[in-house]
Amino acid sequence: MSTPPTTPTGPVERLRTLRDQVDAAAVASGRTAGDVQILLATKTIAPPVIRAALAAGFDLIGENRVQEVVAKADDLADLPHRTHLIGHLQSNKVNAVLDHVDCVQTIDSAGLAGRLDRRCETLGRTLDVMIQVNVSGEDSKSGVAPHEVDDLVDAVVALERLRLVGFMTIGLRSDDRSAVRAGYADLAAIRDRVVGSRTPGAADAGHLSMGMSGDWADAVAEGATMIRVGSAVFGARPPVA
Repeated sequence: MSTPPTTPTGPVERLRTLRDQVDAAAVASGRTAGDVQILLATKTIAPPVIRAALAAGFDLIGENRVQEVVAKADDLADLPHRTHLIGHLQSNKVNAVLDHVDCVQTIDSAGLAGRLDRRCETLGRTLDVMIQVNVSGEDSKSGVAPHEVDDLVDAVVALERLRLVGFMTIGLRSDDRSAVRAGYADLAAIRDRVVGSRTPGAADAGHLSMGMSGDWADAVAEGATMIRVGSAVFGARPPVA
C-alpha cells in the first residue's frame, strides 16, 4: 500500500517546496534553476518565524513598513540576510530606514531618489534601488506610469549614491491570468528597453521584482528574476483591525 504524499505543514517545509516549484517554472521559461530569487514578504510576521526561514538558508526578506524594518532589525541582526523595502517610502522615513535595508524597491519619484541619495552621502554608503512601475494603471497602486519611466531612470542614474538594479511592480488584481501576464510582460519590455538603451548607469538594471503568492508562476513565465511571497509560506495574515 503506497503512502500518500505529505503536505508541507510549516513555513520552512513550504519554502522548500516552493523553491522546487519556482526552479521548475524557471526551467520551463528557458532559464536555469536558481535564476529566480524568492523574497519573503514578512509584513506582520514575528521575528522567531523569520529566523527559522533565515536559518534554513532563505536569506532575502522584504518589509512593507519602515516601522517593522526598524522593530525587527535587532532580533535578526545575528543571522546573515538582506532586507528590501517593498512598500511605499515616505520622504520623512528615509533617515529611519537606511541603516537597515540593502535595497529600496519602490522608487516612484525623483524627489524620493534625491532624498535617499543625500542621506546615503551623509552615511558614506551606496544603495541599490528599483523603480516601481504601475503597469496595471490602477489608482490603488503606487508607482510611475510606464510613459514616465525614462525620465525617472535619467534622474536616478544621475545620482552618485544610488545604483539602479531593476524594476518592480504589483500585478493587476484580476482573475484574468492573461491580463495579469500582460502587465508583467510590459514590465519586462520596459526593463529590456532601458538596459538596451546603453544609458550610463542603467546597464545593471536587470532585475524584475514581480509576482506574489497568488500569481508568482505567471510572473516567472514572463521573466521575473525575483518573486515576493508571504501567505504562500507563512499562511494567511490576520485581518487588519
